[in-house]
Order: sequence, then structure tokens, then C-alpha cells
Amino acid sequence: MSNTDRLAQLSEAGVSIWLDDLSRERLSTGNLADLIRDKHVVGVTTNPTIFANALSNGAAYDAQVKELAERGADLDATVRELTTSDVRNAADLFRDVYNATNGTDGRVSIEVDPRLARDTDKTIAEAKDLWKAVDRPNLMVKIPATDEGLPAITAALAEGISINVTLIFSVERYAQVIDAYFAGLEQAKANGHDLKGIHSVASFFVSRVDTEVDKRLNKIGTDEAKALLGEAGIANTRLAYAKFEELFASDRWKALAAAGANAQRPLWASTGVKDPAYSDTRYVDQLVVRNVVNTMPEKTMDAVADHAELTGDTVTGRGDEARGVFDKLSAAGIDVPDVFVVLETEGVEKFEKSWQELLETVTGQLNKAKG
Repeated sequence: MSNTDRLAQLSEAGVSIWLDDLSRERLSTGNLADLIRDKHVVGVTTNPTIFANALSNGAAYDAQVKELAERGADLDATVRELTTSDVRNAADLFRDVYNATNGTDGRVSIEVDPRLARDTDKTIAEAKDLWKAVDRPNLMVKIPATDEGLPAITAALAEGISINVTLIFSVERYAQVIDAYFAGLEQAKANGHDLKGIHSVASFFVSRVDTEVDKRLNKIGTDEAKALLGEAGIANTRLAYAKFEELFASDRWKALAAAGANAQRPLWASTGVKDPAYSDTRYVDQLVVRNVVNTMPEKTMDAVADHAELTGDTVTGRGDEARGVFDKLSAAGIDVPDVFVVLETEGVEKFEKSWQELLETVTGQLNKAKG
């Protein structure tokens, strides 16, 4: 099977392939256009870490920074201009995909300032500002699924803004995210918005679950514990899909669907494998199911193209098996609720750290441009 065949097979199985990366260089060199044409890429996600890496490498942003410095733009305005310019240009590149899929794919995501993850009102304001600044119908604004983020998700959807809900780790939190989505659509309908134009994905993180659980299993050290290494991430994600099937079969959802609403698709995020002992395609070929997104680093995408073992649907009907994994984890001594609290807290902190690195990089670039 050729490289393109594997990615085509994944796409035909109902998995939308999104690239988990964006940079000015990818846009200017034609790399992103090549991925759309040759690798079945139908969307892009970004986050603070991705932008921090992009702006710290190379001189691709120097001309725009110089122009902004000459205009007297401050640090926050400069960061906003640099990041939204990339997202806007990527959205334009994906416009044909967006049109061909009636808005399901062809999506580009940008995240609210991670320093606002615990502030509902400021997150809502930032989501509105980003939606206006990018001004493209195929944008998705990313809002984290923190306690404070949930009402912000509802409020932004109520304004007709398409949302990528990020940093979801537990199935319990995911159920709250779906409830926030339903509430947002209900309010959007009441506000007179056409529900057909509102789209959303729910980004469920995979590899970080294995990283945290495996660390705890190794510390426990028993044979029973070690037998569960590498089981949690995929089981957790399969449970999320079972919850998706359950809640999107409810009467509440059926009423929204009758009004033209689009289902909020699950998105598998954090699919780059952290542990070299594991297959580098496991978070793709073990999570194949229709109507989902898998957002991958290019390295993972290349690995899938080269040697993924695609055997059809590897998710549907495996909820009971996945629940059994978590029963065993609890029996082995894993405090599962604490795992998810730690992961959410660390997730917010990591993005805050990346944002600070981004600000420091741009500060240096602004100072250089000002001489």
C-alpha cells in the first residue's frame, strides 16, 4: 500500500485529517498547500506552543514585526496581528475544502489567550475579538474545557461563533462540554442564528493520559500495574466516543438537529506518541471511526502514511472493554479522578508557559525592529 493510499483509506473510513501545526513558513513555501493536495489534510489546529515555536524559528515574521513596530503597535497587538494573519491566510487556503464539505472541514483553529482559562467573561470577550479579527467563516475559536471555560463556550456559540473545545481529558468533563454545546445552540437559535452555520469539535487529548497514568503505574510497580501500561489513553478515548453516541442520540439533540444543527464531532488531539516503546501510529490506527477528526503533527502523519495498520473501525462497540480497563486501573491503585485534575491543570500551565515564551520572543523582535 502506498503512502497516499493509507491516508486516503483513513479519510475514507470517516476520519478527517487535520494538521496540528501552522507557521508562516508553511504558508509561504507552499508546504501547507502541498499537504492539502497530496496528504488529504482538510484542516489545521494551532495552540500557543505551536505559535511560540513558529515565531522563534527563522525570519519569516521580521517584515511584519518591523511594520507593526513602525506603526507603534504594542506587544499584545503585535502578537494578535502575527497570529491572526497566519490563521486568516490558512483559512483562505482551506476555503475550497470548506465549501466542498458544507463547512464540516476546511477549518482553522486559533486559541484564546491561555492566561484567561480561569476567567469566563474575559474568555468570552477574547473569543468575540478573535472571531472578528480573523473574519473568516471557516475559523474555529479554541476555548479550554475548564470549569470557567464551559459557560464561555455556551456564550460564544450563542453568538454564532464556531468553537473548538480544547483540553478535554475525562469523559465526565466531555459530557459537560456536550451539555454546554447543546445550551449554546439553544441560545443561538433563540438569538435568531442559523444553526447550520455553527460548527464545533471537542478535542479529547490522548497521549497525555498514557504519559500520566504510565508514570503512576511504574511507581506502583506491581505486575498487575505494569500489565496496564499504555492502556489508558486509547480506552479513555473509546469511552468518549461511546458518550458521544449516547448523548447525540438524545431527544434534546434530535430537537436541535431538526432545527438544522450540526453534531459536535469528537477530535482526537495529542496524538503524537511520547513513549518510544509504543507504535508511533497507535493513536491513529487504534482510534478509527466515522465522523471524527484526528489532528496530527506532521511526523505522526508521515508515520501513518508509511506503516499504519488500518483495519477499519477500531472504536465502535468497545465501550465495555474500555470501562474494564479503568476498573483494572482503579483496582491497581490509580486515582483516576486525580489523573484528570492533574492533566487539566498541567495543560493550562503548559499553554500559559508557551504564551509567555511567545511574548518574550515577540518582545525581542519588536526591540530589534525599533533599533
